[in-house]
Amino acid sequence: MLFLLIAGAGLSVDVYGQPSAPDVSKLLAEARGLQQQYKESEALAKYEQVLKQAPGHYEALWQASVLSVRIGTRYTDETRKAAYFAAARLYSTRSLVVKPEAAESNYAEALALVNQATLLSARGRLVAYKEMKPYVFKAVEKAPKWADAWQLLGRWHYRVDHYNPLEKFYSQVFLGGMPGSASTPKAIEALMKAHELEPKKIQFCYDLARVHLNQGQRTRASNVLQEAAQLTPLTSEELEMSRRCRAMLIQLNKKMLKQLHHKVKKTL
Repeated sequence: MLFLLIAGAGLSVDVYGQPSAPDVSKLLAEARGLQQQYKESEALAKYEQVLKQAPGHYEALWQASVLSVRIGTRYTDETRKAAYFAAARLYSTRSLVVKPEAAESNYAEALALVNQATLLSARGRLVAYKEMKPYVFKAVEKAPKWADAWQLLGRWHYRVDHYNPLEKFYSQVFLGGMPGSASTPKAIEALMKAHELEPKKIQFCYDLARVHLNQGQRTRASNVLQEAAQLTPLTSEELEMSRRCRAMLIQLNKKMLKQLHHKVKKTL
């Protein structure tokens, strides 16, 4: 391929005026570096610059989708949330066009769907959980060592398995049936897998402990929360998760101590 150098600009372009690969590579490196520094808004901007030059760039598409979700969740204003989640869905859908069988594109689509669902009506949420099933299952299938995919799968299992009677009725009558195969034991298994793969991620500890507690598995929940208490938060989100884990552990210890006192009294 022939290349020309724009004098004074330092930009390599081909004869059709498209930026050459080194420019995209530099932007990608910068985006990855910003992600490692937890500067996600800046990283997203870099990936969007990549997409202006190469609209079908796979990594930039799925990463932009995931980052859009993460940034969107930080806003309390629903208009801003909706804008970020809509952008995330556009990026994930485009990444699926590029690589429909890849783990990252399927994960991004499932993540965008479930977060968009938080702003929808009850019917919209049920539709989203039904639609996301094949994507989250595919993500785990294609990347069995990806902790984030296991976490999302665990959340899907638990939410669907805990539909209330009205949600179950609506799904059966109007949505062609319940999303199949969801179960709480599978949710716990998936969340445990995520925690096993990334034991230092506080969010995984929090999710797993909550499910254990909801199932009455207090000792297991306590063990996970004690692990979380030993972790050092690196971001404001992790600091909040750490605070929640500590509060859960304090409440759990109080309940377990009260239960112990009650048992001791019975033996006296």
